[in-house]
Amino acid sequence: MAAQANQSASSASVLVAKWDSRYAGHVPHDLSYYSKCVLGGILACGLTHTAICPLDVTKCNMQVNPEKYKGLVKGLRLIIAEEGSQAIWKGWLPTFLGYSAQGAFKYGLYEVFKDQYANILGKENFEKYKGLVWCAASASAEVFADVALCPLEMVKVKVQTAPKGTFPTAFGAAWSQMSAQRAETGFPYRSLVPLWSRQVPYTVAKFFFFEKVVQLFYTYVFTKPKETYSKTTQLGVTFSSGYTAGVICAIVSHPADSLVSLLGKPANKGKSLGQIINETGFAKLATKGLGTRILMIGTLTGLQWWIYDTFKTALGMGTTGGK
Repeated sequence: MAAQANQSASSASVLVAKWDSRYAGHVPHDLSYYSKCVLGGILACGLTHTAICPLDVTKCNMQVNPEKYKGLVKGLRLIIAEEGSQAIWKGWLPTFLGYSAQGAFKYGLYEVFKDQYANILGKENFEKYKGLVWCAASASAEVFADVALCPLEMVKVKVQTAPKGTFPTAFGAAWSQMSAQRAETGFPYRSLVPLWSRQVPYTVAKFFFFEKVVQLFYTYVFTKPKETYSKTTQLGVTFSSGYTAGVICAIVSHPADSLVSLLGKPANKGKSLGQIINETGFAKLATKGLGTRILMIGTLTGLQWWIYDTFKTALGMGTTGGK
């Protein structure tokens, strides 16, 4: 009997030691799973950012020239009046390419890092410190995502904020001119540090609060096992959680977003980040265009998570998060 007990204890120890986050979910997290997450991230980020390009054009101009563009509706009307209806779609192609690349790394690597960090901690510690894992995984993923995004973001901002006739609006010509003027523009990575300062806190908030709000929904509102609810209900939780996370993200990342836009302003050519911050003032960096950004990022984040989880659900991978 004692031998059998020892053998059972030994077997239990092996089972604990072999716990692997990659096999603890709805489906195994293998190369196929991560590849599908990459594709889901491309769809989630590329499509949504491109769809709200008119809001982005207006928001960037409000940040760069607040005296002229004093509100979302007025800004849209002014851009259309001065440059035509097509002007609100300026920069749509670098937006689509840049945020598709960012989404691939953001979502794909998040899943990879989350599993890796969970396995480093082990099952018991992972359950205790899930929040830290979400934060570390999303921050790690975003560092790589922004390297992919930065050159295209610089082109996008320049195209969207340059006065009419002073800079090409076609993607190829704009890229070539940014490259040719790299001594002045700092292309392709002058904006990387402010982009990290905007996107890393944004993404940490986006993933942490999304995962947390989903967990709260399934703990206090939908208290049965997640799998017992319809896909429509699960995706409704996804969108609501994503929108909530997006509002928080917008507030956290807005000062750095304003700074990225100001770097593309001709008057700031050659100025250091510190000089731009001092001249603009932190209060203006943190508040100018914030209402538009909250509307934009709240909707954007909710839709991104909804598209991502809809794609995962269609492929039988299940929705993200839960108890």
